[in-house]
Amino acid sequence: MKLLTHNIMKSHCKGVVEGFPLKIVSTEVQVIEAEFNGEFITRMLDRLDWGTLVSAAKSLGYGENLPEICPDDSNDNESLLKEIHHVLLEVEVIEGYLECPETGHQFPITRGIPDMRLKEDDE
Repeated sequence: MKLLTHNIMKSHCKGVVEGFPLKIVSTEVQVIEAEFNGEFITRMLDRLDWGTLVSAAKSLGYGENLPEICPDDSNDNESLLKEIHHVLLEVEVIEGYLECPETGHQFPITRGIPDMRLKEDDE
């Protein structure tokens, strides 16, 4: 699961009001190189929850060069765009789980795919 995917996911458990951000607990993380596309990263910046991205990246041991607040000039900063690209598209959680911030429900991540299905009791 890429951190780009994580940044848009939320829990739909019964009684959950916000369900975001999901906590990542990883047992296997890989870095899988992807071609840099600065234009794509620039377009994604307005759609990202920046604090969630930084927190998720750092919890996995990456993103140490990401600022806590996205700079206004980030579109013109190629080294920052490359760092964002790295954590969004190259850092991938292969095994682990996502945890709902409100209920503690765990959604497994297997072979890079998060399983967000709920059992009847959780719906």
